[in-house]
Amino acid sequence: MDNIFYQLALVLILASGIGLFVYKIKLPLVVAYLVTGLIFSIIRLFDIGHSPVFEVLPEIGIAFVLFLIGMELNLSELKVLGKPIFLTALGQILLSTFLGFGIAHLLGFKTMEGIYLGLGLAFSSTVVVIKMLLENRDLSSLYGKLSIGMLLVEDLVAIVVLMIISVTSSAANLGLQNSLPLLALLLKAAGLFLLTFVLSRFILSKVFEYTAHSVELLFISSITWCFAFTSLAVLAGFSVEIGAFLAGVALASSPYHLQIQAKIKPMRDFFLALFFIYLGSSAEFTDLKQYLPIILIFTVFALTIKPLIYILLLSRFGFRKHTMFQTALNLSQVSEFSLIVLLVGVNAGIIDSVTISVMAAVAVLSITISSILISKAKVLYKFLAPLISKIEKKGKSHFFERSVKNTLTGHVIVIGAHRVGGPIVKYLHDNEIPFIAMDFNPSIVHDLVSEGINAVYGDIGDSEIIEALQLETAKLVISTASDFSDNELLLHYVKEHNKDATVVLRAVDHRYSQMLKKLGADYVLLPEKVSGDFIVNQIRHHWPEVKFKDTTGEKLSKSSAVSSII
Repeated sequence: MDNIFYQLALVLILASGIGLFVYKIKLPLVVAYLVTGLIFSIIRLFDIGHSPVFEVLPEIGIAFVLFLIGMELNLSELKVLGKPIFLTALGQILLSTFLGFGIAHLLGFKTMEGIYLGLGLAFSSTVVVIKMLLENRDLSSLYGKLSIGMLLVEDLVAIVVLMIISVTSSAANLGLQNSLPLLALLLKAAGLFLLTFVLSRFILSKVFEYTAHSVELLFISSITWCFAFTSLAVLAGFSVEIGAFLAGVALASSPYHLQIQAKIKPMRDFFLALFFIYLGSSAEFTDLKQYLPIILIFTVFALTIKPLIYILLLSRFGFRKHTMFQTALNLSQVSEFSLIVLLVGVNAGIIDSVTISVMAAVAVLSITISSILISKAKVLYKFLAPLISKIEKKGKSHFFERSVKNTLTGHVIVIGAHRVGGPIVKYLHDNEIPFIAMDFNPSIVHDLVSEGINAVYGDIGDSEIIEALQLETAKLVISTASDFSDNELLLHYVKEHNKDATVVLRAVDHRYSQMLKKLGADYVLLPEKVSGDFIVNQIRHHWPEVKFKDTTGEKLSKSSAVSSII
């Protein structure tokens, strides 16, 4: 049936059912979506290739994801991270393409097919990585920023590759006339970036300042801007990802970007789920037995060799092993963009269509396994840390990962220096109480260091961070992180290194609060409860001028007013 409601109902019922099971066994939801797509690939309940659900809606999800990511971009960070991002991304593409070509050649593929398959293996999935970073709340971390930066570079390279394929396949020779489309693409790219800057600086700020008076109008205007600019980028020859990302960048400095993000996020999650279901359905099972060994070899390459290349390249810039591990693990899959590159090659008559079937199966398999591995990153890191430490450059440290140089005794450790931890850091600094702050957002660490505050980049998952925090001599440890496993690990470190330290942790609800207390936490914060208690205390003791009226319209006394609302 072609009815979109019938198709959506079938897709969402199956995805929700599998999602409940996947959530219960604590796996990422992207696995449920991919499995749903695989089921539709095997059991053809309707024509997926011409389905209104899968032809348009998944691409909208991709646009929303990159639009939101662009709004969170801090351009000042590119001055520090630009070099490692570009060199590592380009180096990985070259090495993976070369090695992938060699493996394909050994497996019996022709020269051109080997080159295309090597290129396909070199690209990682932007949508998958961002989805996992959002689920794990790692988007603002250093490895999150490195991952996103390198993915965007890969997308740009993929666009250039697509242009080169179309140019070289249009004629037998490579004269000046055939090089004009590529030159035009570079000029259009420069124009697109310039247009983003001009609109952001002189026009969009005024437009959104006016529309912000209505929440609904602000939402509609932001969606309009996203679709309009993305359409312009696509017409200029760029991908939806690049266009939507630049549309978001143009609003990054807007004071209303948080309101826009809050409105778009629910829509993003819905459309993104459809994208992963569609991706899973793209795997073809015809002649699977014949090509299964090849698919498995390419999948192992994406999950092991490619991350190793990332780690080797990132080590040259002095990143710590935990950052290198997390970044490499995030990028350990094959991209949906790889299928587009191979499809262009097939349409140009350069390679055989079987390469798409092989790469589609590799993409689905690698994305599924990679998503599971990313969700189990902390367990994996414990086993792989000794091996990665042999690659790590000793004595060399990236700017964001500097350690505290002076030795402290009887100090306070504050883990998480932004929303909840920000006022704590300010109080300790203003009162000259010795402390060390830790955060996994490099921008926050940079700002703290510039103010002369002892701050280090890292997260609790990195066991080496304990040395930088000087936990052995600390008097008080405060964690504003809400993740239970992180706080559990922190308690283990404290018991092992400094049993006398007082530990204050944060929990998301009462159940986790009781669990942390049983594990040995001295105090557990529930921010919502603390906020409620604070307001009650203010009403009861500090707001005597606040008067309330009863139902008869007569004013109540302070004590009566308080008792009437508490």
